[in-house]
Amino acid sequence: MSFWVMLLVRVGLVLGIMLPIVLVVIFGELKIGAHMQNRIGPYFAGGRFGWAQPLADGLKFLQKEDLVPGEADSTVYKAAPYIVLVGTLAVFVIIPIGPDLVARDLDLGVFYLLAVSSLSTLGVLMAGWSSANKYSLMGGLRAAAQLIAYELPLVLAVVGVAIQAGSLSLNDIVAAQASWQWFDAAPTWLNVISPFMILQAVGLTIFLIASLAELSRIPFDMPIAESELTMGYITEYSGMRFTMFFLGEYAGMVSMAAIAATLFLGGYWLPGLGDDALNFVGPLVLLTKALFIAFLFIWLRWTFPRLREDQLQTLAWKWLIPAGLINILVTAFFKVVF
Repeated sequence: MSFWVMLLVRVGLVLGIMLPIVLVVIFGELKIGAHMQNRIGPYFAGGRFGWAQPLADGLKFLQKEDLVPGEADSTVYKAAPYIVLVGTLAVFVIIPIGPDLVARDLDLGVFYLLAVSSLSTLGVLMAGWSSANKYSLMGGLRAAAQLIAYELPLVLAVVGVAIQAGSLSLNDIVAAQASWQWFDAAPTWLNVISPFMILQAVGLTIFLIASLAELSRIPFDMPIAESELTMGYITEYSGMRFTMFFLGEYAGMVSMAAIAATLFLGGYWLPGLGDDALNFVGPLVLLTKALFIAFLFIWLRWTFPRLREDQLQTLAWKWLIPAGLINILVTAFFKVVF
């Protein structure tokens, strides 16, 4: 098969798998948020539990007129939401969902993850600058400052995992966790605990906090901040392009959750199963772990108030980055000594 045919097949598989998962996460956000605020939540679309509410919202957005401001840079304005969404979906190319189930196993997979995930910064800046709206521009600048500040803690958290595993390949990182032995006479149940969840607990905490900031979700939602900037960098968007930003947020949540599950929770690995069994149940294992982390993102979103801009920058530069550097130093020391 030609390169382009294979590319289209893989893109189709990613979209076919991702869209249902994203809809599940959106529905989960609606129901969990309603429960935490003692509300009913969606209950009409789809019957008693309102399971079709995300589909109804999607159809509503698609029916709205797709407007472009008269003074906007139309080319950049139209391209921005797709760059955000493509950058998010491209992450799934190298995430292994089984020992033999990965679209592309790269030796520098961690570098690829960090590079592709930073494309969203470019899309957000394009949206803010091209909209010819002061609120959009302010939201874009806030997003750029925030994403740049939290990209570094994200990288530092992943470096500790790479040192521990001795590889930058995601397959090798999962294999390193699967082959870990706590001690010679360890009971079987202890092997269920992913080693990097314990040994890299600091890195996991930093990664989750930085992921929330990268996704611009509460308590790090200053780039949108409805009470201050209307809707920030997406103020002027409507119709299909607003839907792309909306899907990009939740697709980004799923991708960050899948990355965290792969790096820190063992990915598709489950103790006691061989490669053949993991090729069958591995996708479900990874999905379960990723949905658990997505639940944490939703929980935090409905728990904490929005931070001020100075508090956000202080958290990144004075706390997370030093903690990440110390984590790398300690990990490297024990890796060399033991």
